[in-house]
Amino acid sequence: MKQLKITVNGRAYDVTVEEQTGAAAFVPPAVPTAAPAPVASAAAPAAPAAAAAPAAPAAAPAPSAAAGEGTPVNAPMNGNIVDVKVSVGQTVKNGDVLVILEAMKMENEIVAPQDGTVTSVLVSKGETVDTGKALLTIN
Repeated sequence: MKQLKITVNGRAYDVTVEEQTGAAAFVPPAVPTAAPAPVASAAAPAAPAAAAAPAAPAAAPAPSAAAGEGTPVNAPMNGNIVDVKVSVGQTVKNGDVLVILEAMKMENEIVAPQDGTVTSVLVSKGETVDTGKALLTIN
């Protein structure tokens, strides 16, 4: 742990900072985003139990709708799809821009993680996506 003194707008603050290494440093931002959803579903325990059975079959068609075989390219953060630069059947190279995702007023280029062919496009321009949602697949 490090003890730091930080001045912001003329006010001094004593801050203790704990250094984290590896992937653990990126886990905490995802936890607050996921935390409100379980709290909301815990508010009515009887209704989610009834809704849980239909939710399981609803989850099964989503992967079949993503019939494109290959590696999914997931959204790294919540945001709005500004543009989809590829279409099904298009050949892409590692690093090619696939989708433009706007998050916090910044446009982020989502690039191909590998060479291949786009087998499915699962989002469209103007759509809002959550962290981890599959945007497309590359085979």
